[in-house]
Amino acid sequence: QVQLVESGGGLVQAGGSLRLSCAASGRAFGANVMGWFRQAPGKEREFLSAISGRGRSTYYADSVKGRFTISRDNAKNTAYLQMSSLKPEDTAVYYCAADPNYRGIYYMASEYDYWGQGTQVTVSS
Repeated sequence: QVQLVESGGGLVQAGGSLRLSCAASGRAFGANVMGWFRQAPGKEREFLSAISGRGRSTYYADSVKGRFTISRDNAKNTAYLQMSSLKPEDTAVYYCAADPNYRGIYYMASEYDYWGQGTQVTVSS
């Protein structure tokens, strides 16, 4: 069992930056692929980024590539999503998720067993 708690969301102007954190507790953090997703009102949950257990491999959706950076600190049981050049269309609830049984499909929400409660990010124009 893994418990996840996101933090760092808030209101930011377009072009600004935010760093989201995802604190994990429970089973070995480093054994999990960590992913970040978001969901805007009326839209499906969207994959943003994922990082392998040791942080050696990272993956990004085209919509955030070059603007968002995923990282993790296994000593602190925490994953991060650094977001820059934010746009109003980035407004959503952001979720982190953990996949303890990675099968190579990092972009599908159904592959992740554990989810945080989400943190709201609002980007004003």
